[in-house]
Amino acid sequence: MTMTGKRHAPEVRERAVRMVREHSGEHSSQWSAIVSISSKIGCTAETLRRWIKDAERREEPSAAAVMDEKTRIKALERENRELRQANEILRKASAYFAQAELDRPFKW
Repeated sequence: MTMTGKRHAPEVRERAVRMVREHSGEHSSQWSAIVSISSKIGCTAETLRRWIKDAERREEPSAAAVMDEKTRIKALERENRELRQANEILRKASAYFAQAELDRPFKW
């Protein structure tokens, strides 16, 4: 029977990941930081590396969020284009009526 990875509490995992991030500058590579910290918390380096990858995956925005953002940007660009067209129409109408006002004979 194999162990399913529930040996370490989530708090320990989070702390270990945070320690690797904080102390990776003190080591020549991220792997050396992982090896150093994994020996201190009592897990294998590969286990800690997987915890780091899982944490990075959780922190990335989901594909659905990215698609929602793209959809929102498209809608805003469409609205922007429509507003520019409306402004152009209003500018031309204003110029037309201003010219018509100037062409009208002046009454005393």
